[in-house]
Amino acid sequence: MILNCIAVDDEPLALGLICSFIEQTPFLKLKGSFSSGIKALETLNEQDIDLIFLDIQMPDLTGLQLARTLDGRSGNRRPRLIFTTAFNNYALEGYKVDALDYLLKPFDYEEFLKAADKARAYAEMQQAAALTGSTAEQEGYLFLKVEYQLVRVAIKDIIYIEGLKDYVKVYLEHTDKPVLTLTSLKALEQKLSPKTFMRVHRSYIVQLEKITSVTKNAVNIGELSISIGDQYKEAFNGYLSKWL
Repeated sequence: MILNCIAVDDEPLALGLICSFIEQTPFLKLKGSFSSGIKALETLNEQDIDLIFLDIQMPDLTGLQLARTLDGRSGNRRPRLIFTTAFNNYALEGYKVDALDYLLKPFDYEEFLKAADKARAYAEMQQAAALTGSTAEQEGYLFLKVEYQLVRVAIKDIIYIEGLKDYVKVYLEHTDKPVLTLTSLKALEQKLSPKTFMRVHRSYIVQLEKITSVTKNAVNIGELSISIGDQYKEAFNGYLSKWL
């Protein structure tokens, strides 16, 4: 797989180094290099770009601002991001705009290649899913983005899912530590089969097979009690009625 990519950095030496690294990497194809985010947007609107190596601190339009302009794009039209910066205090911001990786300047080719390999692995996974038309449920697992890596989670091991403000916690069997991933509860719900999972509260999705008992206003999974929200009661009662 070849990834079409661009490099964006207002420092000429840094931009030249990134372009040199791209040209050394067989699975990357350099489609343009830009000293400003505004100039890069023109190419992003005209060409299909898979990957952007993007500096964060730039005049006129910062790397983070450019990243946010891409949020509305979906599917293959949204390029993935690898941030490059001389400052280590932007890691969380990069995570929030769904960057694949974060390279702290000065970085060498080995570090660059490791980040590029993440982008290739991500693209191959997306391509495979598109070609087979498979769903997470059919495959039996899904990938969750945890910091700057994709973590494979077996769907059968999911007990319940809790939505927070900017994150989702996925609670699994055989471990006390939930998987924390930057996504929305709605987005994750769409990847799961309604035959197996049900949203019972605006902040909770449960795997139906894990429910051990039910009260008037809550579902219980072992000692854990999760309230059933008013707007979800009708659907949950409909599910229960099949077994009563």
